[in-house]
Amino acid sequence: MKLNELRDNPGARKSRVRVGRGIGSGLGKTAGRGQKGQKSRSGVSVKGFEGGQMPLHMRLPKRGFNNIFAKDFSEVNLGMVQKLVDAGTLATDGVIDHVALKAVGLARGGKDGVRLLGKGDFSAKLSFKVAGVSKGAREAVEKAGGSIEVIAPKVPKELAAAKKGKARLERIAHKEAKKAAAKA
Repeated sequence: MKLNELRDNPGARKSRVRVGRGIGSGLGKTAGRGQKGQKSRSGVSVKGFEGGQMPLHMRLPKRGFNNIFAKDFSEVNLGMVQKLVDAGTLATDGVIDHVALKAVGLARGGKDGVRLLGKGDFSAKLSFKVAGVSKGAREAVEKAGGSIEVIAPKVPKELAAAKKGKARLERIAHKEAKKAAAKA
């Protein structure tokens, strides 16, 4: 036997059935899809349909919810900050904010800013400007002689629009009340 004579066993590889290639093939015309209806059309698949039985995705219990107003903070532990200070990759002069922490690879993501957490040992005298801080982290930074300034996180567009709409309704109600008082 030679390498160029290697073959699969007969019948091990089946060629795919070419449907819709004339009525003589046995799978022409409607191509095994039956007559008319949703499932005979192209681009249609009735996913999750179990013949009228309650589908699995409806039988399973639902739990929890996604809070669309939840803040997305990048969480940074003080122990990791201390490691970078000891290694000399994080500058100790000036204020350490989201940009500085992102530059050294500590803060990943966090569209609403950075939240400091108190895990690990911390002894560097640093000043932070962050969107959030845990109680333990604040105590550790102040014990080391540093300071923390907490800045307000950005307000989501949906919440800002809702507040704006509420204020507008209050103004309209106030105007109506004024008109009613003027008539009386």
